[in-house]
Amino acid sequence: MKIGRTFVLFFALAFSTPGVGAGTTVFAAASLKEALDEAARRFDADTGHRSVLAYGASSVLARQIEHGAPADLFVSADEEWMDYLAARNRIDSKSRVELLSNRLVLISPAGSRIQLAVARGFRLGEALGPDRLAMADPDHVPAGKYARAALEALGAWAGVSGKLARSENVRAALALVARGETPLGIVYRTDALAERRVRVVAEFPASSHPSIVYPAALIASSRSLAAPRLLAFLRSPAARAIWEKYGFAVVG
Repeated sequence: MKIGRTFVLFFALAFSTPGVGAGTTVFAAASLKEALDEAARRFDADTGHRSVLAYGASSVLARQIEHGAPADLFVSADEEWMDYLAARNRIDSKSRVELLSNRLVLISPAGSRIQLAVARGFRLGEALGPDRLAMADPDHVPAGKYARAALEALGAWAGVSGKLARSENVRAALALVARGETPLGIVYRTDALAERRVRVVAEFPASSHPSIVYPAALIASSRSLAAPRLLAFLRSPAARAIWEKYGFAVVG
């Protein structure tokens, strides 16, 4: 995923007319890219519709929707940013569903020999030495907020809070580790599976952070006739096989 693609797409779509002719525009969390790309291709092939996908940090996408970006469907990496839009009447709350779940992992470059057990009191700061820890912005981006919660719960946050390589989304954090620019990073399990240049060092205990849930909902202003069908497809058995192929767990 190229950094900035979401912003380019926003301006390109801002002057188009939403509806049947424009296809169905989906704003989705960056961590969904490979899986949602495949699911959308399957839906388009089966129905003859056209899906336009924009990926980025859920926080950025939600704010763009708030300010009128012509999206038809939003898939967030956490409940908070969906709640943000619901409070502003930007989504069709009746369409809202919990779609997927994920896990949080510590990663290193594939050739690294770092061994580190993730548990209460683990010395992540010492393992980093003078280097930095790649993670999505813990103040705004879901992956970063989950990571901070986990590190605080395990007593490791104080040792790394001054050593962060903050990224605009989780895929940017993944790229830093894949390129060897940082020795360690925290991403979703599905991100690590999508990048051959990294390996999973350890998985964070699910009890160390809030449940990682991806809600989806139609945008209140959408006029796309295909958007409800696409959302239904994303919950279908055919889509379930795709989600699980890429390491997601399907909720419900």
